[in-house]
Amino acid sequence: MNKSPLINEIEEFIDVCLGLEHPESYLIAVLHKVQGEYGYLSVEHMDRVGHRMKVPTSEVFGVATFYHFFRLTPKGKYAVSVCMGTACFVNGADKVLKGFQDELGVEIGETTSDGLFSLEQTRCIGVCALAPVVTVNEKIYSNVDVYKVPEILNNIRAEYREEKELLKKEDK
Repeated sequence: MNKSPLINEIEEFIDVCLGLEHPESYLIAVLHKVQGEYGYLSVEHMDRVGHRMKVPTSEVFGVATFYHFFRLTPKGKYAVSVCMGTACFVNGADKVLKGFQDELGVEIGETTSDGLFSLEQTRCIGVCALAPVVTVNEKIYSNVDVYKVPEILNNIRAEYREEKELLKKEDK
């Protein structure tokens, strides 16, 4: 039984990297594979990668925290992303982002304690005429202002409760 916190495909990728010249230079590629599979980099993942690649875990952690595209916590069921592109920013996206931070009680890159929401900011998503824009998973919310933030979150929470109730009924 494989006790590694990594799937065999990633272990095999590490093996390939270890056979190449300067295997430690593939650390970022390995971390991308791990995050692609698990959605984030746990302490166990980073420990295993460091051990396998003969790189101190502190160095793995340093790389994971230096680059903004790595996550150290799982994403929430609903990934809230506020566009901070120029059109959105000049139309108040910074205030919208602050509204989500206040309502959810999390900072950018964090997930709520119930695992329901994670908060991100993004660069332009290409719908500038609808600025400011927020995406929640794949759904786009346009012309969002700080006053719409509680409504958006309450609607999502209501959908989630309905979904849970429906699943309960189906299980009976």
